[in-house]
Amino acid sequence: MSDPHDPEFEPPFNKLPAVVVILFLIMAGIEAILTLGEAGLVGGPQAIGWRLALVRDWGFSGDIFDAMLAQGYWSWDNLARFLTYPFIHLSFTHALIAVVLMLALGKMAAEVMGQLAMLALFVVSGIGGALTYALVLDDPVWLIGAYPSVYGLIGGYSFLLWRKLAASGGQQLQAFTLIAMLMGLQLVWSLFATVGNGWVAELAGFICGFALSFLCAPGEWARILDRLRQR
Repeated sequence: MSDPHDPEFEPPFNKLPAVVVILFLIMAGIEAILTLGEAGLVGGPQAIGWRLALVRDWGFSGDIFDAMLAQGYWSWDNLARFLTYPFIHLSFTHALIAVVLMLALGKMAAEVMGQLAMLALFVVSGIGGALTYALVLDDPVWLIGAYPSVYGLIGGYSFLLWRKLAASGGQQLQAFTLIAMLMGLQLVWSLFATVGNGWVAELAGFICGFALSFLCAPGEWARILDRLRQR
């Protein structure tokens, strides 16, 4: 057994930025409670309906957004759905994949761009994905899950790779290999099963993350200011 006082011993969470750990605890904690409830281990018989209740109360609905837009009435409770829907998932597996991607990509983004920038990528990409989902589509299916936010982190990763390839004289299109592969897999999977329109929000999240990186990536803000001063 490892000695916690040994300088070579490091608890796993010590290697992760605090903001990534917080997001992990929220996402994993919610899913753990829902999964235990569905297994009948907590909450009693009514726990089976917890997931559906969370989707109804905190998931994102394009229909609700359309109604607010048509009426010109912006309820804070419904606007909060832009921030809360990434923390609710369809199932344990749905949540597990999102959490694993968030840990890997979030760690990279926080270490390179900073923790506030990583959080901005996660939050703004989630908002942008939901907004695009509501405006572009007329889909009654509720949007839930952290995937638009995670795709925003992929956008940040792609930006850093794109900038690195530009500096080294490499082929910059290679920076988009990951997003192209993921979108391709969705297309292939759609041939065998119904995948829904969530990919629209995910692609929008990627674009938001990539665009926001022009402000969040190290040195980019200074470059923008320099260009403005030269005009």
